[in-house]
Amino acid sequence: MASDLEIARAAKLLPIEDIARDAGFEPQTVSPYGRYIAKIDPRPYAELPQRARLVLVTAINPTPAGEGKTTMSIALADGMRLLGKRVMLALREPSLGPVFGMKGGATGGGYSQVVPMESINLHFTGDLHAITAANNLLCAMIDNHIHQGNALGIDPRRVCFRHCLDVNDRQLRHIVQGIGGVQNGVPREDGFDITAASEVMAAFCLASDLSDLKARLGRMVAARTYQGKPVTASDLGAAGAMTALLRDAFSPNLVQTLGHTPCLMHGGPFANIAHGCNSVAATRLALKMADFAVTEAGFGADLGAEKFLDIKCRMNGLWPSVVVLVATLRALKHHGGVPKGEYGAPNAAALEKGMANLLRHVQNITEVWRTPVVVALNRFNSDAPEELRLVSEALSAHGVALACCTGWADGGQGATELAELVCEVAQRSTAQPSYTYPDDASLTEKLEILARRVYHAGAVSFTQQARKDLAQLEAEGYGACPVCVAKTQYSMSDDASLLGAPEGYTLTIRSARLSAGAGFVVAFAGSIIAMPGLPKAPAALGIDVTPEGEIVGLF
Repeated sequence: MASDLEIARAAKLLPIEDIARDAGFEPQTVSPYGRYIAKIDPRPYAELPQRARLVLVTAINPTPAGEGKTTMSIALADGMRLLGKRVMLALREPSLGPVFGMKGGATGGGYSQVVPMESINLHFTGDLHAITAANNLLCAMIDNHIHQGNALGIDPRRVCFRHCLDVNDRQLRHIVQGIGGVQNGVPREDGFDITAASEVMAAFCLASDLSDLKARLGRMVAARTYQGKPVTASDLGAAGAMTALLRDAFSPNLVQTLGHTPCLMHGGPFANIAHGCNSVAATRLALKMADFAVTEAGFGADLGAEKFLDIKCRMNGLWPSVVVLVATLRALKHHGGVPKGEYGAPNAAALEKGMANLLRHVQNITEVWRTPVVVALNRFNSDAPEELRLVSEALSAHGVALACCTGWADGGQGATELAELVCEVAQRSTAQPSYTYPDDASLTEKLEILARRVYHAGAVSFTQQARKDLAQLEAEGYGACPVCVAKTQYSMSDDASLLGAPEGYTLTIRSARLSAGAGFVVAFAGSIIAMPGLPKAPAALGIDVTPEGEIVGLF
């Protein structure tokens, strides 16, 4: 089997102007970045109605076996196109951290890819670099303000806005800056987050237009004074310049799949510390230009789908007509206790046990969020027919629709059964917003409701620091914000070792912090690292360029 890169290179891509024209974009709104990538100015389409059915692709809790959520999203869209449907993808764009680290890129795989994969995974249109620059401009203006007399009375010990970089570098998690004498600033502790974890990224992806983006950037709390008063980016005069850096980046990127389905690939916040969805600007544009808009949410449904619905949809008047829940037999066996390396061996008992994770997500989607669900089983050639039948019968007993998909090997042709089922369910859906918790609940109550209804915890324990943080945010008027729980993606609980469908445990909230620009409160359940490190053998070791300029080793 050819590698993803070889498959992508062998593909016959259409000029991006052709993709744009077929998608309905006017030529004057299309700014090509080479032959196969373009920026689309969303402003001329602002008054168009949202006509598409929104399809959300999510998954069970991720495992070392892999689930293939992005690959499934692309296969599904290509399958819809083969059925004659007018469809558009709205996906997240890659971060260089995972590309050179361990996870890889974000363009799908096999014959279900978004292309040109090399350009997309390496720099793309520079959106993440623009976000990095805007983030670090604010950092520079904070320290310059302190150095130039500190008229706002910022306490250097309470600067809460960190630098960012789009590369995994654990060495930069905690640093001391400003050393070297008076002319080099005020010494203080600081650190770097990866760009995808920056609040600028979160605000960028939740903004409805440039004016909203500027307002969100201006609300970001950068520091506190000696009296504890918040100091915002607007207080520092930074919001306008930050917006200027992000102006061009804010236009969604248009690319294509191997099946020539248009894809708006834009934004990419982390799902375990932010909301894990592509930009609102791209999603809304897709909803206006197609009959079906397919998008995805990060990690498992307990993180990605919950945040998509309770944060992104709540803020922007969106709601999916159907949720596609991705799983594999291998991943289900992992949740049933099978160790890595033994996933391919038949094990009906482990598979049946691991089904609990899948069924728990189904329960959340249908009972908490009251939205139809279709399970998409990412099928491998080695999957045993009797095990496929076991999963099918278990889902049928719960009244859940299932379709197998071979999109990795067969592209859209391997997803037509899934596409037909999803279109049918979406077209008859009457789903309306059904949030996990009400707006008027307190921050503490929201976390307790979320923990009980979605994570199925028996109780929530708040540390003294968490209670202090939440009480302060309530007192400062942020109690109406949705909550964004930062926890492990590998379990529905806050303990990565609790696989399957844990319940009755105690979820511990350790601290909380405000993301005023994004408009949510981050509650930390466990230790979440916002700046990943490289593995012992990072992917970067295998990436090179030949004398002819050809990149090798990229997946």
